[in-house]
Amino acid sequence: MVRINRVYTRTGDDGTTGLGGGQRVPKDSLRIEAYGTVDELNSTIGVAVAAGLHETMRPAFFVIQQVLFNLGSDLCMLEEDKKRWPVPTVEVRHVEQLEAWIDGWNETLEPLKSFILPGGDLAAAHLHVARTVCRRAERIVLALSRQESIGALVLPYLNRLSDLLFVAARHQAHLAGIGDIQWDSRGY
Repeated sequence: MVRINRVYTRTGDDGTTGLGGGQRVPKDSLRIEAYGTVDELNSTIGVAVAAGLHETMRPAFFVIQQVLFNLGSDLCMLEEDKKRWPVPTVEVRHVEQLEAWIDGWNETLEPLKSFILPGGDLAAAHLHVARTVCRRAERIVLALSRQESIGALVLPYLNRLSDLLFVAARHQAHLAGIGDIQWDSRGY
C-alpha cells in the first residue's frame, strides 16, 4: 500500500527524481519521459470517461486505468531491482483482455472503407486524443528499450491499447448515434 504524507519533498528541486529502486535520475531521462507519458495517457482516458463515455464501456476503462498504473510501476523500476522488490507489472492476461474488448466492440461496427477523422461525440473525441498519446508513449518506450531493459509486455500492451482506443472511439461514436466521420481523400 502506498502512503503519502506530504506531496512535496524538495528532493526534486535539483532536476532529479527517484526511481522505484531509489536511484536518482534526471527528470528529463527517457525512463521518466516514458512513465510520465503513460501517466498523461491515463489522465486523458480519465477525461474521456468523465466526458460521457457510454456506461457499458466504463468497466473496461476502469480496468485499463488500473493496468496503466501497473505499467507505470513496471517502468519506474529497473529490471534488476524487480528481482528484489516485486512490483505490479503488465501480464499476458492484460494484453489478452484488451484483445477481447477490441474483438467485442469491433463486432458492432461496419468495416472501415476509408480513414476516419477524429471526432464523434466528446467522449469519442477524447478517446482519439488518448490514442495519439498512447502512440507517443509507445514510441518513447521503444526508444527507452534500445537503451535499457524494460518489462517484456510493456510494448505489446501499449501497442494493443492504441488499437483498442481506436476501436473504442468508433464504438463510442456508434453508441452515441453519430458513427464514423470519413476522410474525404479528394482534398479541400
